[in-house]
Amino acid sequence: MPLTSGTKLGPYEIISPIGAGGMGEVYRAKDTRLDRTVAVKVLPSHLSEDPEARQRFDREARTISSVNHPNICTLYDVGHQDGTDYLVMEYLEGETLADRLIRGPLPIEQVFKYGIEICDGLEKAHRSGVVHRDLKPGNIMLTKAGAKLMDFGLAKAAISGSAANSAATSGLTATLSTPPGSHPLTAQGTVVGTFQYMSPEQVEGKEADARSDIFALGAVLYEMATGKRAFEGKTAASAMAAVLERDPASISSIQPTTPLTFERLVKTCLAKDPDDRWQTAHDVKLQLKQIAEGGSQINAVAITSSSAAPTPQRSTAWAWGLAVIFALVAATALVMAYLASQKPQPILRVEINPPAKMQFNLAGDNAGPAMLSPDGRYIVFSANGVSGTQLYLRPLDTTASQILPGTEGAVFPFWSPDSHSIAFFTNEKLKRIDLGSSGPVTICDSVLGRGGSWSQDGTIVAAMNYNAGISKVLATGGVPTPITTVDNITYSSHRWPWFLPDGKHFLYIAVNHNSPASPDTGLFIASVDGKENRLLFHNLSNAIYASGNLLFQRENSLIAQAFDPSSEKFTGQPETLSENVQYDAGLWRANLSASNVATMLYATGATSGIETLTWFDRTGKILGTVGEQGGFYDVDLSPDEKKLAVVDANTSNATIWIHDLQSKLKTRLTFSPGTHRNPIWSPDGTEIAFTSKQQTEISVKAIAGTGPERTLLSSPTPLYQGITDWSPDGRYLMTEQGPGVVQQLWVVPMFGDHKPFPFSKSSSPERGGSFSPDGRWVAYMSSETGRPEIFVASFPWTGAKWQVSTGGGADARWRADGKEIFYFDFTGLAAVEVDGTGSEFKVGGGKTLFRLPARGLSREYSASHDGQRFIAIAPSEGSSQFLTLVQNWPAELKRK
Repeated sequence: MPLTSGTKLGPYEIISPIGAGGMGEVYRAKDTRLDRTVAVKVLPSHLSEDPEARQRFDREARTISSVNHPNICTLYDVGHQDGTDYLVMEYLEGETLADRLIRGPLPIEQVFKYGIEICDGLEKAHRSGVVHRDLKPGNIMLTKAGAKLMDFGLAKAAISGSAANSAATSGLTATLSTPPGSHPLTAQGTVVGTFQYMSPEQVEGKEADARSDIFALGAVLYEMATGKRAFEGKTAASAMAAVLERDPASISSIQPTTPLTFERLVKTCLAKDPDDRWQTAHDVKLQLKQIAEGGSQINAVAITSSSAAPTPQRSTAWAWGLAVIFALVAATALVMAYLASQKPQPILRVEINPPAKMQFNLAGDNAGPAMLSPDGRYIVFSANGVSGTQLYLRPLDTTASQILPGTEGAVFPFWSPDSHSIAFFTNEKLKRIDLGSSGPVTICDSVLGRGGSWSQDGTIVAAMNYNAGISKVLATGGVPTPITTVDNITYSSHRWPWFLPDGKHFLYIAVNHNSPASPDTGLFIASVDGKENRLLFHNLSNAIYASGNLLFQRENSLIAQAFDPSSEKFTGQPETLSENVQYDAGLWRANLSASNVATMLYATGATSGIETLTWFDRTGKILGTVGEQGGFYDVDLSPDEKKLAVVDANTSNATIWIHDLQSKLKTRLTFSPGTHRNPIWSPDGTEIAFTSKQQTEISVKAIAGTGPERTLLSSPTPLYQGITDWSPDGRYLMTEQGPGVVQQLWVVPMFGDHKPFPFSKSSSPERGGSFSPDGRWVAYMSSETGRPEIFVASFPWTGAKWQVSTGGGADARWRADGKEIFYFDFTGLAAVEVDGTGSEFKVGGGKTLFRLPARGLSREYSASHDGQRFIAIAPSEGSSQFLTLVQNWPAELKRK
């Protein structure tokens, strides 16, 4: 009978069922002693009813529990309670190989990888005297740590050192008995296993040994490579007949590109006679490694390892004859391979489109430029749609892309050298996600990072901050150590590092935000130990190294120039590869990546952005748009609702523009060097306050006329992280101040010496202060509860405050009559009724108005006076931008 949640078997508390089958039911459970999750398998009743079976079960289970190996699911415990026998095993997260095969065959590299890991697990079990006897895709789990063998439920303990035919038939259970009615454990003629993967000797009811597992291994490898079972049948009898009498179709007839050496390996595993098979899992593993590493260059030649091949005795003369034949064949094949290598390989260009109803998010401060994996098999990119922005993984052998969980808002991804992991930045962290895992983990703190690179030894070099130098940190996590330092005179940022092949040197670009096109901007080469750091050449875009060349943007051209990383010198002249690679001028980078296998990926066209300034009503219905598609920050509607101030994010300076909503004209407000952010209208609509020069200044500029900016405050470091509001009486600015992303709210008087004072006495991070229409209250975000929530406090501060949101909130705005507060609740735009007319602030009911993805930055929307319309930065639906994949791009250089 199935167990219910909360049932206890000894110290194990059942949580939920995982699956069931002929071997019993499996449950997710909690080990209450060690506080860990385990899998509990309740075995069929016939084991509990037979004392001899129970004794053998206990003995053999203990044998299996002694097999400790990374590629074997660990058996922790064996128990018996109220007539129920159960096993306690390691709880694994992932998918079974059977589930994976539903989607088709595996890429050959994965076949080799998982095959080697399966062999490792089998080798350990066999050396420990345990034979699995039911090896099949359903008993192999694919986890982020690799393949794991599960369910040794049919396993038997063999006599150590014995080959075959020496141990009595035994096992934990059986699935089919012949003849009917005979004892499931001890009867002669017992058939144990799953038909399509059973060895011929198992089908015939004979003794199974390690070589029986080799046969099943061959069937598993065959299915991994082809997506089809080696032996099929509509009935159990026909499946067993296929195992006994037929050979499967050749792998190459199903997958023509499969190495013939691999096909020969599998064929040997599937030999009907155990003596003709590989004799150990170790032998199979060695052969798989040799094929995977390219050790066998001649697919047509049989494997000749004398230590691994089946060994019928041959005469010396016959052996010498074979050697001569193999030598001749090998020589011929080598000549043919050499001649084939001299033929020019074709150059292939492919357009890659974004997922349906989405667009690539490739350019700008909050983008995820598409990055090829080093092995050339995957692309990671950011895409944006109505559900928000996330990273996606696209295997190049499929047309489908999949979301990488936990990567909402991720920017600037880069790959591990083994192509198994991806690192990326958030607003506050550098994280990594392993392919196949359930989510990312944090590597270190990082505030608005600007690119990274990952070396073979596990070191990451990265620009941890948009206006700092390059640091290093271990990919496993730690505290970053600075390598380079910006001087804030010639350069304000070092970014886009790229490791050279030795893993000890890297490239990066040094830029100046206050002079974006400065002739000083250039590519540097530096060493991880900090001892070397020199200018390589002046250029306005980053550079990467691939296939013996540096690739970089120059004006509108993608340039390749031969480069020797050991001497750190160019060895050829620059050559143009393309005139249509997207250049992200605001970030000084070409939207380009390249693999280690001569493939290149780039975005095309201008950095037009993927966002629109969109009008919504309270239900989320789109009422219209303002201006053209682009990339934006910080919107603020003028007091008379006739103009809109917005930051254009598509330029190096991040300039502020004014849209006239009646005439549709667009005019530029700021022209001074550096980045301009957070435009806020004065209450009378005649001026705009903003931060400038990389958040080192707070400035004000009149809308009318051509007068210069007026600087209110200046700091030697980026201190003024944002202006969030201007008080209704015009006397105060509310600002966010502090290093990085840990800010407090400060108030800047618009009179006297403009000396700021703190809004509150709180030590918790605060953001987004917004004055009420009567100036008596401030709505703001605070993290004092452990997560961002909206609070309201009196102005000036008295210590009294009221929580407005209950499920998280940010970016608060008031309705013009003060009776409603709007905010992002992290799923969309929400509203809550409030009353601030008395001495005590009152909070009423609230609700989400409509879904709107937010990036978590300041002022992404602005509300009309009556609260019936909202202008917001919203993702565009659909995009004509695509990616271009170029295979064998170095051949372009040979043509020139």
